[in-house]
Amino acid sequence: MSAIGISKEDIKTIMNSEQTTAQPGAAPKLVTAARPSAVALKTRIFFQWLLPPMFGLLLLGAIWTLISHQSPNLPGPVSTWHSAVELFSDPFYNNSPNDQGIGWNIAASLERVGMGFGLAALIGIPLGFIIGRFQFMSRMAAPIIGLLRPVSPLAWLPIGLLVFKAADPAAIWVIFISAIWPMIINTAVGVSKVPQDYMNVAKVLNLSEWKIVTKILFPFVLPYMMTGVRLSIGVAWLVIVAAEMLTGGVGIGFWVWDEWNNLNVEHIIIAIFVVGIVGLLLELALTSLARQFSYE
Repeated sequence: MSAIGISKEDIKTIMNSEQTTAQPGAAPKLVTAARPSAVALKTRIFFQWLLPPMFGLLLLGAIWTLISHQSPNLPGPVSTWHSAVELFSDPFYNNSPNDQGIGWNIAASLERVGMGFGLAALIGIPLGFIIGRFQFMSRMAAPIIGLLRPVSPLAWLPIGLLVFKAADPAAIWVIFISAIWPMIINTAVGVSKVPQDYMNVAKVLNLSEWKIVTKILFPFVLPYMMTGVRLSIGVAWLVIVAAEMLTGGVGIGFWVWDEWNNLNVEHIIIAIFVVGIVGLLLELALTSLARQFSYE
């Protein structure tokens, strides 16, 4: 008899009964957790995508509310929202050249950005190919790019006003000179990174320069080029607001300055969000375009 009251015979009996119960050669049963359904998985992914930005926006609103309580002159989120609803109820009214809806001002700014950005792409991308393709051109352009690229965009505005003698082309000039550098640099970097084996094959096949550019360089350089385009559109939209503040006329920058002269701070805050949203949409559009090119 053991100390806990169970004899050796009882232990043998229990062990024998367990051995007879288990079937020889039977594989142990594995308990697997039930897989979540497709609906549950999609719901989880959706909330993982939605919740972080929502928390970020709520945090921004809380900080904004706290600051507005400390500074009575700064409108809070609620009053700004009501002002935005009223403002966008009729965004395309046109009472006079200096009294137009915010929709017309956004359209005018986008038109200037499109013209300046288009000219920058038309000139900057071919220049990037030339600089990246030929070592002599790269060395010749290096001091020019290094000297002019760090210059503040608004420093070019007086030159534009002096040359073009009008505010509208001067603003387009500022966008052009600010947006061209990312296109040139990224395209040139892409061309310089083309594997030498590709160029050796082109020499062996005796390809023309046009075929080298279209068949070898362009497909390889396309991701670099699209990165430069994305950076340039961000710079262009950033610059237009400051340029229009100084040149006047119709545009989101001029509208911000006009609202400041009228001490309408709510409209200034609305303009800040509008500029941010339009810039985000432009970035998303170009990112989607670049992704489609990458997949082809």
